[in-house]
Amino acid sequence: MAKTHPLGFRIERHLKEALVRAAKDDHRSVSSLTEILIEKWLKEKGYIGEELKEKVS
Repeated sequence: MAKTHPLGFRIERHLKEALVRAAKDDHRSVSSLTEILIEKWLKEKGYIGEELKEKVS
């Protein structure tokens, strides 16, 4: 799937270093891991997924 919506932001050095290590350990790119983490958080908070459908109904 092609990614068409770039997103840029700044984070603290220790977070970036941890993210790079985690991505490497999981055999992923930093971008891929970041997307997974954001998606998980959004699902947990009900912004996307089944939780959102229930809130809207």
